[in-house]
Amino acid sequence: MKKKKSRVQLIVELINGNCISSQSELCEMLLENDVEVTQATLSRDLKTLRATKVPTENGGYMYIIPDSNEIHNKMLEHGQASSTAAHHVGPTSIEFSGNFAVIKTRNGYATGLAYDIDMSHSHEILGTIAGADTVFAILREGVTHDEAKAFFARFIS
Repeated sequence: MKKKKSRVQLIVELINGNCISSQSELCEMLLENDVEVTQATLSRDLKTLRATKVPTENGGYMYIIPDSNEIHNKMLEHGQASSTAAHHVGPTSIEFSGNFAVIKTRNGYATGLAYDIDMSHSHEILGTIAGADTVFAILREGVTHDEAKAFFARFIS
């Protein structure tokens, strides 16, 4: 068990510190750290960690570990996004109906945006549901549309 725990910890460190786009790339990095692993084992470890791939500015993908809530910073750090990338991946429009917000994004970006919103643990938003280009956000009772717009602004700027 100790071997698995240290391997999984190394995987977390590698994913959090690098822009890794494939299991084979991750496998090579593990090998550079004297950890030999099969693709099947690596796949199980990634599933255990709930690692997922998100699109990058350059059309590729990179692994992230949930709860890091630093996707954009990581992409900036590794040259995968420009400092103005938020307007490309963030909302293209926001409309309200009661305590519901319908947020339109570029195709493929809604899931990442919903993840960022949920991981912010904001008091304004109860939760989100994402499609390919739309995020449905439920506002907490009493939150005004102006307060919600101010909250969503952090994902635009």
